Amino acid sequence: MPQPARIAIDLGAESCRVSILRWHGDGPREAEIPSIEIVHRIPNGPVHRGKAMHWPLDAIQTGIEEGLRKAEALAPEGIASIAVDSWSVDYVRMAPDGQPLKQPHCYRDERTEKVKRATDNIIAPQELYARTGVLPHRINTIYQLLADPASGINGDAPWAMLPEYILHWLGGRRVAEHTNATHTGLVNLATGDWDAGLFELLGLNLQAAPPIVAAGTVLGKLKGPLASLDAFRDTQLIAAACHDTASAIAGIPSSLDSTLYICSGTWSLVGTVIAEPITSAAAFDARYTNLGAAGGGFCFHSLVNGMWLLKQCMECWATEGRTWEIDDLIAQAAQSGFPGVIDVDAEPLLLDSDMPERINHQLWRRRWATIPDIAGNEPVFARVIFESLADRYAFALSSLEKLLGRRLDRIHILGGASRNKLLTELTEKRTHRQVEIGHPESSTIGNFAIQLAASEAGGAPITAESIRRWSALLSPAEARQ
Repeated sequence: MPQPARIAIDLGAESCRVSILRWHGDGPREAEIPSIEIVHRIPNGPVHRGKAMHWPLDAIQTGIEEGLRKAEALAPEGIASIAVDSWSVDYVRMAPDGQPLKQPHCYRDERTEKVKRATDNIIAPQELYARTGVLPHRINTIYQLLADPASGINGDAPWAMLPEYILHWLGGRRVAEHTNATHTGLVNLATGDWDAGLFELLGLNLQAAPPIVAAGTVLGKLKGPLASLDAFRDTQLIAAACHDTASAIAGIPSSLDSTLYICSGTWSLVGTVIAEPITSAAAFDARYTNLGAAGGGFCFHSLVNGMWLLKQCMECWATEGRTWEIDDLIAQAAQSGFPGVIDVDAEPLLLDSDMPERINHQLWRRRWATIPDIAGNEPVFARVIFESLADRYAFALSSLEKLLGRRLDRIHILGGASRNKLLTELTEKRTHRQVEIGHPESSTIGNFAIQLAASEAGGAPITAESIRRWSALLSPAEARQ
Protein backbone atom coordinates (compact mmCIF):
# COMPACT_ATOMS: atom_id res chain seq x y z
CA MET A 1 0.00 0.00 0.00
CA PRO A 2 1.47 3.43 -0.94
CA GLN A 3 1.88 6.14 1.66
CA PRO A 4 -1.27 8.13 2.51
CA ALA A 5 -2.55 10.86 0.23
CA ARG A 6 -2.81 14.55 1.13
CA ILE A 7 -5.26 17.29 0.17
CA ALA A 8 -4.62 20.96 -0.63
CA ILE A 9 -7.51 23.41 -0.70
CA ASP A 10 -6.62 26.56 -2.65
CA LEU A 11 -9.16 29.38 -2.38
CA GLY A 12 -8.84 31.91 -5.18
CA ALA A 13 -10.74 35.11 -5.83
CA GLU A 14 -12.03 33.68 -9.14
CA SER A 15 -12.09 29.93 -8.45
CA CYS A 16 -11.34 27.54 -5.61
CA ARG A 17 -9.66 24.16 -6.05
CA VAL A 18 -9.45 20.92 -4.12
CA SER A 19 -6.37 18.90 -5.13
CA ILE A 20 -5.08 15.49 -4.06
CA LEU A 21 -1.48 14.30 -3.83
CA ARG A 22 -1.05 10.54 -4.23
CA TRP A 23 1.99 8.29 -4.47
CA HIS A 24 2.49 5.52 -7.02
CA GLY A 25 4.96 2.67 -7.36
CA ASP A 26 5.63 -0.83 -6.05
CA GLY A 27 9.06 -0.12 -4.57
CA PRO A 28 10.11 1.41 -1.24
CA ARG A 29 8.49 4.67 -0.18
CA GLU A 30 11.47 6.79 -1.21
CA ALA A 31 11.02 5.47 -4.76
CA GLU A 32 7.32 6.28 -5.01
CA ILE A 33 6.31 8.81 -7.65
CA PRO A 34 4.04 11.70 -6.61
CA SER A 35 1.11 12.85 -8.69
CA ILE A 36 -1.13 15.85 -8.10
CA GLU A 37 -4.67 16.03 -9.46
CA ILE A 38 -7.27 18.76 -9.19
CA VAL A 39 -10.40 16.85 -8.26
CA HIS A 40 -12.86 19.72 -7.93
CA ARG A 41 -13.18 23.38 -8.92
CA ILE A 42 -15.55 25.87 -7.34
CA PRO A 43 -16.39 29.09 -9.23
CA ASN A 44 -15.90 32.10 -7.01
CA GLY A 45 -16.22 35.84 -7.03
CA PRO A 46 -17.51 38.66 -4.83
CA VAL A 47 -21.28 39.08 -4.61
CA HIS A 48 -22.97 42.47 -4.51
CA ARG A 49 -25.60 42.89 -1.80
CA GLY A 50 -26.82 46.43 -2.05
CA LYS A 51 -23.72 48.58 -1.96
CA ALA A 52 -21.65 45.95 -0.12
CA MET A 53 -19.40 43.26 -1.58
CA HIS A 54 -19.29 39.86 0.11
CA TRP A 55 -17.77 36.43 -0.51
CA PRO A 56 -20.27 33.57 -0.94
CA LEU A 57 -18.92 31.59 2.02
CA ASP A 58 -21.83 29.13 2.05
CA ALA A 59 -21.18 28.21 -1.57
CA ILE A 60 -17.44 27.92 -0.94
CA GLN A 61 -18.00 25.56 2.00
CA THR A 62 -20.47 23.45 0.04
CA GLY A 63 -17.98 23.18 -2.82
CA ILE A 64 -15.14 22.26 -0.47
CA GLU A 65 -17.19 19.47 1.07
CA GLU A 66 -18.05 18.14 -2.38
CA GLY A 67 -14.37 18.24 -3.35
CA LEU A 68 -13.29 16.48 -0.16
CA ARG A 69 -15.79 13.68 -0.79
CA LYS A 70 -14.45 13.26 -4.34
CA ALA A 71 -10.89 13.13 -3.02
CA GLU A 72 -11.80 10.57 -0.34
CA ALA A 73 -13.26 8.27 -2.97
CA LEU A 74 -9.93 8.28 -4.83
CA ALA A 75 -7.76 7.39 -1.83
CA PRO A 76 -8.23 3.89 -0.40
CA GLU A 77 -4.75 4.31 1.10
CA GLY A 78 -6.14 7.01 3.40
CA ILE A 79 -5.56 10.75 3.60
CA ALA A 80 -2.89 11.94 6.01
CA SER A 81 -3.61 15.67 6.08
CA ILE A 82 -5.52 18.65 4.73
CA ALA A 83 -4.26 22.23 4.46
CA VAL A 84 -5.84 25.43 3.14
CA ASP A 85 -4.41 28.53 1.49
CA SER A 86 -6.23 31.61 0.24
CA TRP A 87 -6.00 35.22 -0.74
CA SER A 88 -5.13 37.39 2.23
CA VAL A 89 -6.73 40.15 4.38
CA ASP A 90 -10.34 38.86 4.47
CA TYR A 91 -11.77 37.13 7.54
CA VAL A 92 -14.89 35.71 9.14
CA ARG A 93 -16.47 37.09 12.33
CA MET A 94 -17.84 34.22 14.41
CA ALA A 95 -20.80 33.67 16.71
CA PRO A 96 -20.29 31.75 19.99
CA ASP A 97 -21.16 28.48 18.21
CA GLY A 98 -18.44 29.08 15.61
CA GLN A 99 -20.85 29.95 12.82
CA PRO A 100 -20.28 33.12 10.74
CA LEU A 101 -22.09 36.22 11.94
CA LYS A 102 -22.38 37.32 8.29
CA GLN A 103 -20.96 36.40 4.94
CA PRO A 104 -17.45 37.91 4.96
CA HIS A 105 -16.87 41.23 3.23
CA CYS A 106 -14.65 41.36 0.15
CA TYR A 107 -11.50 43.47 0.52
CA ARG A 108 -12.56 45.56 -2.48
CA ASP A 109 -15.62 46.86 -0.64
CA GLU A 110 -15.43 50.64 -0.39
CA ARG A 111 -16.35 50.71 3.31
CA THR A 112 -12.68 51.04 4.30
CA GLU A 113 -12.03 54.30 2.43
CA LYS A 114 -13.25 56.63 5.21
CA VAL A 115 -11.82 54.38 7.90
CA LYS A 116 -8.38 54.48 6.30
CA ARG A 117 -8.36 58.29 6.25
CA ALA A 118 -9.49 58.47 9.89
CA THR A 119 -6.87 55.94 10.99
CA ASP A 120 -4.11 57.94 9.27
CA ASN A 121 -4.95 60.79 11.66
CA ILE A 122 -4.44 58.50 14.65
CA ILE A 123 -1.22 56.86 13.52
CA ALA A 124 0.77 58.08 10.52
CA PRO A 125 1.12 55.53 7.71
CA GLN A 126 4.93 55.75 7.95
CA GLU A 127 4.82 54.94 11.68
CA LEU A 128 2.47 52.03 11.09
CA TYR A 129 4.83 50.74 8.39
CA ALA A 130 7.87 50.99 10.68
CA ARG A 131 5.97 49.14 13.39
CA THR A 132 4.49 46.30 11.34
CA GLY A 133 6.52 46.26 8.12
CA VAL A 134 3.26 46.20 6.17
CA LEU A 135 2.37 48.83 3.62
CA PRO A 136 -0.91 50.40 4.83
CA HIS A 137 -3.26 49.59 1.93
CA ARG A 138 -6.91 50.38 2.57
CA ILE A 139 -7.80 46.73 1.84
CA ASN A 140 -5.77 45.47 4.81
CA THR A 141 -7.50 43.62 7.62
CA ILE A 142 -6.74 46.39 10.11
CA TYR A 143 -9.09 48.80 8.29
CA GLN A 144 -11.74 46.16 7.68
CA LEU A 145 -11.90 45.32 11.38
CA LEU A 146 -12.25 49.00 12.18
CA ALA A 147 -15.07 49.29 9.62
CA ASP A 148 -17.12 46.42 11.07
CA PRO A 149 -19.18 48.34 13.68
CA ALA A 150 -20.43 50.80 11.05
CA SER A 151 -21.38 47.77 8.93
CA GLY A 152 -23.55 46.40 11.73
CA ILE A 153 -21.01 43.77 12.79
CA ASN A 154 -20.04 43.22 16.43
CA GLY A 155 -16.49 44.53 16.79
CA ASP A 156 -15.89 42.30 19.83
CA ALA A 157 -16.81 39.06 18.05
CA PRO A 158 -13.94 36.59 17.53
CA TRP A 159 -12.61 36.32 14.01
CA ALA A 160 -10.40 34.12 11.87
CA MET A 161 -8.79 34.78 8.52
CA LEU A 162 -10.61 33.00 5.70
CA PRO A 163 -8.38 29.90 5.22
CA GLU A 164 -7.95 29.48 8.98
CA TYR A 165 -11.72 29.72 9.35
CA ILE A 166 -12.09 26.82 6.90
CA LEU A 167 -9.62 24.78 8.99
CA HIS A 168 -11.62 25.66 12.11
CA TRP A 169 -14.86 24.66 10.38
CA LEU A 170 -13.28 21.29 9.49
CA GLY A 171 -12.49 20.66 13.14
CA GLY A 172 -9.29 22.51 13.93
CA ARG A 173 -8.45 25.16 16.49
CA ARG A 174 -9.05 28.85 15.80
CA VAL A 175 -5.63 30.25 14.91
CA ALA A 176 -3.91 32.79 12.68
CA GLU A 177 -1.05 31.27 10.69
CA HIS A 178 1.95 33.61 10.67
CA THR A 179 2.32 34.26 6.92
CA ASN A 180 -1.36 35.20 6.77
CA ALA A 181 -1.41 37.09 10.08
CA THR A 182 1.28 39.48 8.87
CA HIS A 183 -1.12 40.64 6.16
CA THR A 184 -3.47 42.12 8.72
CA GLY A 185 -1.16 45.06 9.43
CA LEU A 186 -1.46 44.26 13.15
CA VAL A 187 1.61 42.06 13.78
CA ASN A 188 4.57 43.70 15.49
CA LEU A 189 7.83 43.18 13.60
CA ALA A 190 9.91 43.03 16.76
CA THR A 191 7.85 40.34 18.50
CA GLY A 192 6.20 38.46 15.64
CA ASP A 193 2.96 38.58 17.63
CA TRP A 194 -0.09 40.83 17.68
CA ASP A 195 0.83 44.42 18.51
CA ALA A 196 -1.18 44.89 21.72
CA GLY A 197 -0.38 48.60 21.87
CA LEU A 198 -1.69 49.10 18.34
CA PHE A 199 -4.93 47.26 19.17
CA GLU A 200 -5.40 49.54 22.18
CA LEU A 201 -4.55 52.70 20.25
CA LEU A 202 -7.15 51.94 17.58
CA GLY A 203 -9.81 50.57 19.91
CA LEU A 204 -9.68 47.02 18.56
CA ASN A 205 -10.39 44.06 20.84
CA LEU A 206 -7.23 41.97 21.19
CA GLN A 207 -9.24 39.13 22.75
CA ALA A 208 -11.14 38.72 19.48
CA ALA A 209 -7.92 37.93 17.60
CA PRO A 210 -6.83 34.28 17.30
CA PRO A 211 -3.42 33.08 18.55
CA ILE A 212 -0.65 33.17 15.94
CA VAL A 213 1.02 29.88 14.95
CA ALA A 214 3.87 29.06 12.59
CA ALA A 215 3.42 27.57 9.12
CA GLY A 216 3.33 23.80 9.44
CA THR A 217 1.44 23.70 12.77
CA VAL A 218 -0.84 20.68 13.22
CA LEU A 219 -4.27 21.84 14.47
CA GLY A 220 -5.87 18.50 15.27
CA LYS A 221 -7.87 15.91 13.40
CA LEU A 222 -10.71 16.33 10.95
CA LYS A 223 -14.07 16.21 12.72
CA GLY A 224 -17.70 16.06 11.73
CA PRO A 225 -19.53 13.90 9.16
CA LEU A 226 -16.54 13.71 6.81
CA ALA A 227 -14.41 12.11 9.54
CA SER A 228 -16.61 8.98 9.42
CA LEU A 229 -15.49 8.23 5.85
CA ASP A 230 -12.79 5.57 5.60
CA ALA A 231 -9.99 7.68 4.13
CA PHE A 232 -10.57 10.50 6.65
CA ARG A 233 -10.48 8.47 9.85
CA ASP A 234 -6.99 9.64 10.82
CA THR A 235 -6.66 12.90 8.85
CA GLN A 236 -4.82 15.83 10.41
CA LEU A 237 -5.53 19.49 9.72
CA ILE A 238 -2.37 21.51 9.09
CA ALA A 239 -1.94 25.27 8.96
CA ALA A 240 0.43 25.38 6.01
CA ALA A 241 1.27 28.82 4.59
CA CYS A 242 -2.33 30.01 4.68
CA HIS A 243 -1.47 33.04 2.53
CA ASP A 244 -1.57 31.76 -1.06
CA THR A 245 1.37 33.89 -2.18
CA ALA A 246 3.54 32.50 0.60
CA SER A 247 2.46 29.01 -0.51
CA ALA A 248 3.21 29.86 -4.14
CA ILE A 249 6.71 31.10 -3.29
CA ALA A 250 7.27 28.00 -1.15
CA GLY A 251 6.38 26.00 -4.27
CA ILE A 252 9.26 27.41 -6.33
CA PRO A 253 11.69 24.47 -6.64
CA SER A 254 14.76 26.48 -7.64
CA SER A 255 16.94 28.79 -5.57
CA LEU A 256 15.62 32.32 -5.05
CA ASP A 257 19.09 33.85 -4.79
CA SER A 258 19.28 36.86 -7.14
CA THR A 259 15.72 36.16 -8.30
CA LEU A 260 12.72 38.45 -8.63
CA TYR A 261 9.42 36.62 -8.30
CA ILE A 262 6.20 37.81 -9.89
CA CYS A 263 3.09 36.08 -8.59
CA SER A 264 0.76 37.12 -11.34
CA GLY A 265 -2.99 36.64 -11.09
CA THR A 266 -5.85 38.86 -9.95
CA TRP A 267 -3.08 40.77 -8.18
CA SER A 268 0.62 40.84 -9.01
CA LEU A 269 3.12 40.46 -6.17
CA VAL A 270 6.59 41.53 -7.29
CA GLY A 271 9.59 40.98 -5.02
CA THR A 272 12.06 38.56 -3.46
CA VAL A 273 12.67 36.72 -0.18
CA ILE A 274 14.87 38.45 2.41
CA ALA A 275 16.17 37.36 5.82
CA GLU A 276 15.41 40.61 7.68
CA PRO A 277 12.64 43.17 7.09
CA ILE A 278 13.32 46.51 5.41
CA THR A 279 11.24 49.43 6.68
CA SER A 280 13.20 52.42 5.46
CA ALA A 281 11.56 55.56 4.10
CA ALA A 282 12.81 54.53 0.66
CA ALA A 283 11.06 51.15 0.97
CA PHE A 284 7.85 52.89 2.06
CA ASP A 285 8.00 55.33 -0.85
CA ALA A 286 8.64 52.47 -3.28
CA ARG A 287 5.55 50.68 -1.88
CA TYR A 288 7.32 47.54 -0.65
CA THR A 289 5.84 45.44 2.12
CA ASN A 290 7.29 42.81 4.47
CA LEU A 291 5.19 39.66 4.86
CA GLY A 292 5.99 36.37 6.54
CA ALA A 293 7.57 33.61 4.44
CA ALA A 294 7.14 29.91 5.11
CA GLY A 295 10.11 28.53 7.02
CA GLY A 296 11.36 31.98 8.07
CA GLY A 297 12.32 35.28 6.50
CA PHE A 298 10.10 37.73 4.68
CA CYS A 299 8.42 38.02 1.31
CA PHE A 300 9.51 41.55 0.42
CA HIS A 301 7.34 42.67 -2.45
CA SER A 302 5.24 45.37 -3.97
CA LEU A 303 1.51 44.89 -4.46
CA VAL A 304 0.62 45.64 -8.07
CA ASN A 305 -2.73 45.43 -9.80
CA GLY A 306 -3.06 42.42 -12.08
CA MET A 307 -5.41 40.50 -14.33
CA TRP A 308 -8.29 42.06 -12.39
CA LEU A 309 -8.15 44.87 -14.94
CA LEU A 310 -8.74 42.57 -17.88
CA LYS A 311 -11.32 40.46 -16.06
CA GLN A 312 -13.35 43.56 -15.25
CA CYS A 313 -13.15 44.75 -18.86
CA MET A 314 -14.28 41.36 -20.14
CA GLU A 315 -17.23 41.30 -17.74
CA CYS A 316 -18.24 44.77 -18.89
CA TRP A 317 -18.01 43.80 -22.56
CA ALA A 318 -19.95 40.58 -21.96
CA THR A 319 -22.97 42.55 -20.76
CA GLU A 320 -23.06 44.06 -24.27
CA GLY A 321 -22.68 40.70 -25.98
CA ARG A 322 -18.98 41.22 -26.71
CA THR A 323 -17.65 37.95 -25.32
CA TRP A 324 -14.06 36.78 -25.70
CA GLU A 325 -11.99 33.72 -24.94
CA ILE A 326 -8.93 34.89 -23.04
CA ASP A 327 -6.46 33.12 -25.36
CA ASP A 328 -8.02 34.75 -28.44
CA LEU A 329 -7.92 38.17 -26.79
CA ILE A 330 -4.25 37.78 -25.89
CA ALA A 331 -3.39 36.59 -29.39
CA GLN A 332 -5.07 39.61 -31.00
CA ALA A 333 -3.56 41.98 -28.42
CA ALA A 334 -0.12 40.77 -29.53
CA GLN A 335 -0.88 42.15 -33.00
CA SER A 336 -2.43 45.37 -31.76
CA GLY A 337 -1.08 48.87 -31.34
CA PHE A 338 -1.68 50.87 -28.18
CA PRO A 339 -1.82 54.58 -27.29
CA GLY A 340 0.30 54.50 -24.12
CA VAL A 341 0.73 53.04 -20.64
CA ILE A 342 -1.18 53.88 -17.48
CA ASP A 343 -0.60 53.66 -13.74
CA VAL A 344 -2.18 50.28 -13.03
CA ASP A 345 -2.21 51.05 -9.30
CA ALA A 346 -4.35 54.19 -9.61
CA GLU A 347 -7.08 53.97 -6.95
CA PRO A 348 -10.02 53.98 -9.41
CA LEU A 349 -8.59 50.87 -11.09
CA LEU A 350 -8.77 48.90 -7.85
CA LEU A 351 -12.57 49.16 -7.82
CA ASP A 352 -15.05 47.13 -9.83
CA SER A 353 -17.37 48.06 -12.72
CA ASP A 354 -16.90 50.36 -15.75
CA MET A 355 -13.25 49.33 -16.20
CA PRO A 356 -12.88 50.39 -19.87
CA GLU A 357 -14.09 53.87 -18.89
CA ARG A 358 -11.69 53.91 -15.91
CA ILE A 359 -8.78 52.92 -18.17
CA ASN A 360 -9.65 55.65 -20.65
CA HIS A 361 -9.69 58.19 -17.83
CA GLN A 362 -6.18 57.12 -16.84
CA LEU A 363 -5.03 57.43 -20.46
CA TRP A 364 -6.54 60.91 -20.60
CA ARG A 365 -4.80 61.93 -17.38
CA ARG A 366 -1.46 61.04 -18.98
CA ARG A 367 -2.47 62.85 -22.17
CA TRP A 368 -2.62 59.70 -24.25
CA ALA A 369 -5.35 59.11 -26.79
CA THR A 370 -8.38 57.35 -25.39
CA ILE A 371 -9.79 54.16 -26.91
CA PRO A 372 -13.34 54.10 -28.29
CA ASP A 373 -15.09 51.35 -26.35
CA ILE A 374 -16.61 49.63 -29.35
CA ALA A 375 -16.52 46.13 -30.79
CA GLY A 376 -13.11 45.36 -32.26
CA ASN A 377 -11.15 47.56 -29.86
CA GLU A 378 -11.05 45.03 -27.04
CA PRO A 379 -7.51 43.85 -27.98
CA VAL A 380 -6.31 47.47 -27.76
CA PHE A 381 -7.53 47.70 -24.17
CA ALA A 382 -5.84 44.37 -23.44
CA ARG A 383 -2.56 45.56 -24.96
CA VAL A 384 -2.64 48.72 -22.81
CA ILE A 385 -3.15 46.55 -19.72
CA PHE A 386 -0.29 44.17 -20.56
CA GLU A 387 2.13 46.94 -21.54
CA SER A 388 1.28 48.85 -18.36
CA LEU A 389 1.76 45.79 -16.16
CA ALA A 390 5.15 45.06 -17.73
CA ASP A 391 6.13 48.71 -17.26
CA ARG A 392 5.13 48.52 -13.59
CA TYR A 393 7.10 45.28 -13.14
CA ALA A 394 10.19 46.98 -14.56
CA PHE A 395 9.78 49.88 -12.13
CA ALA A 396 9.35 47.46 -9.23
CA LEU A 397 12.53 45.61 -10.21
CA SER A 398 14.54 48.85 -10.42
CA SER A 399 13.23 50.03 -7.04
CA LEU A 400 13.94 46.68 -5.41
CA GLU A 401 17.52 46.54 -6.66
CA LYS A 402 18.15 50.00 -5.20
CA LEU A 403 16.71 48.94 -1.84
CA LEU A 404 18.78 45.74 -1.77
CA GLY A 405 21.94 47.32 -3.14
CA ARG A 406 22.46 44.44 -5.56
CA ARG A 407 21.36 43.15 -8.94
CA LEU A 408 18.69 40.51 -9.47
CA ASP A 409 19.64 38.42 -12.47
CA ARG A 410 16.44 36.58 -13.36
CA ILE A 411 12.68 36.72 -13.00
CA HIS A 412 10.44 33.82 -12.00
CA ILE A 413 6.79 34.28 -13.01
CA LEU A 414 4.21 32.03 -11.43
CA GLY A 415 0.46 31.94 -11.04
CA GLY A 416 -2.32 31.83 -13.60
CA ALA A 417 -0.97 34.69 -15.70
CA SER A 418 2.30 32.81 -16.22
CA ARG A 419 0.50 31.22 -19.18
CA ASN A 420 0.14 34.66 -20.79
CA LYS A 421 2.97 34.52 -23.32
CA LEU A 422 2.52 38.14 -24.41
CA LEU A 423 2.81 39.48 -20.86
CA THR A 424 5.89 37.32 -20.30
CA GLU A 425 7.55 38.63 -23.46
CA LEU A 426 6.75 42.24 -22.61
CA THR A 427 8.13 41.75 -19.10
CA GLU A 428 11.37 40.32 -20.49
CA LYS A 429 11.65 43.20 -22.96
CA ARG A 430 11.08 45.96 -20.41
CA THR A 431 13.19 44.50 -17.59
CA HIS A 432 16.09 43.20 -19.74
CA ARG A 433 16.14 40.06 -17.58
CA GLN A 434 15.78 36.38 -18.31
CA VAL A 435 12.25 35.25 -17.44
CA GLU A 436 11.50 31.69 -16.37
CA ILE A 437 7.97 30.36 -16.11
CA GLY A 438 6.89 28.68 -12.92
CA HIS A 439 4.06 26.24 -12.38
CA PRO A 440 0.60 27.84 -12.71
CA GLU A 441 -0.50 25.91 -9.60
CA SER A 442 2.58 26.77 -7.55
CA SER A 443 0.46 27.53 -4.47
CA THR A 444 -0.80 23.94 -4.52
CA ILE A 445 2.74 22.58 -4.75
CA GLY A 446 3.86 24.82 -1.89
CA ASN A 447 0.84 23.81 0.18
CA PHE A 448 1.71 20.12 -0.22
CA ALA A 449 5.43 20.74 0.34
CA ILE A 450 4.72 22.41 3.69
CA GLN A 451 2.43 19.55 4.74
CA LEU A 452 5.18 17.04 3.97
CA ALA A 453 7.85 19.13 5.67
CA ALA A 454 5.64 19.44 8.76
CA SER A 455 5.02 15.69 8.94
CA GLU A 456 8.73 15.06 8.47
CA ALA A 457 9.60 17.53 11.24
CA GLY A 458 7.34 15.76 13.73
CA GLY A 459 6.35 18.91 15.59
CA ALA A 460 9.68 20.73 15.27
CA PRO A 461 9.81 24.01 13.28
CA ILE A 462 9.98 23.50 9.54
CA THR A 463 12.75 25.13 7.47
CA ALA A 464 12.81 26.82 4.09
CA GLU A 465 15.33 24.23 2.93
CA SER A 466 13.07 21.27 3.74
CA ILE A 467 10.13 22.97 2.02
CA ARG A 468 12.22 23.63 -1.10
CA ARG A 469 13.38 20.00 -1.19
CA TRP A 470 9.80 18.74 -1.16
CA SER A 471 8.78 21.35 -3.75
CA ALA A 472 11.51 20.09 -6.07
CA LEU A 473 10.25 16.53 -5.68
CA LEU A 474 6.65 17.53 -6.42
CA SER A 475 7.38 19.90 -9.34
CA PRO A 476 7.34 18.81 -12.98
CA ALA A 477 10.84 18.21 -14.36
CA GLU A 478 10.74 21.32 -16.57
CA ALA A 479 10.18 23.53 -13.50
CA ARG A 480 13.26 22.26 -11.64
CA GLN A 481 15.78 24.25 -13.64
